[in-house]
Amino acid sequence: MGDVISLEELSARTGEPEEALDRWRKMGLVGAHESESYRLEDVERARLVQLLLRRGIGLEAIARAEKERQLLGHYVEEIFPRGVRPRYSLAEAAELTGLSLESVRRFWRATGLSDQGDTLDDDDLDAMRAGKRALDAGLPEEALIQLLRVYADTLSRAAEASQRSFHIYVHERLRAQGMSAQELMEASEAVGQHTRPLVEPSILYFLRKGSARAMREDMVLHVAEEAGLLPPTDVPGKMDRAIAFVDLSSFTPLTEAMGDEKAAEVLERFSALVRESAGRWDGRVVKQIGDAFMLVFPDARPAVACALEIEERTAAEPQFPSARSGVHWGKVLYREGDYVGSSVNIASRVAGEAGRHQVLVTAAVRREAKGLDGVEFVRLGKRKVKGLSSDLVLFEARSAGVAGSEKAIDPVCGMEMGPEEVAARLTQEGTEKAFCSDECLRKYVRAPEKYGG
Repeated sequence: MGDVISLEELSARTGEPEEALDRWRKMGLVGAHESESYRLEDVERARLVQLLLRRGIGLEAIARAEKERQLLGHYVEEIFPRGVRPRYSLAEAAELTGLSLESVRRFWRATGLSDQGDTLDDDDLDAMRAGKRALDAGLPEEALIQLLRVYADTLSRAAEASQRSFHIYVHERLRAQGMSAQELMEASEAVGQHTRPLVEPSILYFLRKGSARAMREDMVLHVAEEAGLLPPTDVPGKMDRAIAFVDLSSFTPLTEAMGDEKAAEVLERFSALVRESAGRWDGRVVKQIGDAFMLVFPDARPAVACALEIEERTAAEPQFPSARSGVHWGKVLYREGDYVGSSVNIASRVAGEAGRHQVLVTAAVRREAKGLDGVEFVRLGKRKVKGLSSDLVLFEARSAGVAGSEKAIDPVCGMEMGPEEVAARLTQEGTEKAFCSDECLRKYVRAPEKYGG
């Protein structure tokens, strides 16, 4: 049959060693126990197992849930109601849709779907073809990308809100009635069948993607509950999460010095970078206000790793302002698609304390993420943080062994530049100033005291 794949191909598609996949087969998680053949569905089953393992749920708990309730098969059917179908590379997608490879890449990044890798299915191709028709009709690619980002962000948030609210107000109330695991799933499904709306095809595409992500998270909650990792709570929607705030340390002076259009170009580059990194580390962009992003993560380790990745990638950008981040781990309340509570406020305040290139974290984050590979935490001591009654013990998270790059800083706009990116220089009393443009140089010369001269 066309959907039969080998163990070697399954390993290549999932990144999981063949030995581990063979063990999963013997445990009934992928493939057929009596046969060594695999199907396309096993790619998605393996990815769900990987997700559960990343969230700290052991193989034995996963195997027990699969044996008792066929959990993986159920969620694969929910996520792929028309079945798991062949996938295409970005290059193949470009050839099949008539788009350039670069346009396909921009589309893929804009949608925020990098968490499923750089392979596309038929739904993805249909959406790209719809985008191609819009481009052919005269819609600029820049406008299309912006629309796709809005649709993807909004509908992903809506899908998560729907799934999480269903879990809190339907599943949890049914669970409180003392139902068995099978009864609970059947009762939840009976209610769920009447709550899935029908929408226009272009909107439905992003809703499916958002729903798939939310279903995976919902699966983690179910298995974690059954494994005893999530104690009951008397407050609906109360959960532990890592909250990160990240922004550009000199975006305001950059906007004042270079104007809205240049600032918008910088923000577009930063936005793409933040979204890509968040997707790689199981994070989600909750909201964006100007250059500031609020991100949420299931635990502290990926939050710290993501913040460091954003810092490193931003520092590597040519002629770009520096980033800064603040991360806190604690209790939050999930309400109407958003996260609220003191933990959110603390994360925001910590970000405000960060300087150029700094990733500041609280003691709670350091405790939860201690031992994270390639990361060291440097204690900064107690700080009185504006808006908080108690002092905070802060740490700076750093990538071990990564030396900071020597870059000049434009005193007018705050842009950072490598030696070859400096457009103009000025020496005053033996001190050299570097500028990203002649315009910044002229502004400095007209009013040096305004810029620390």
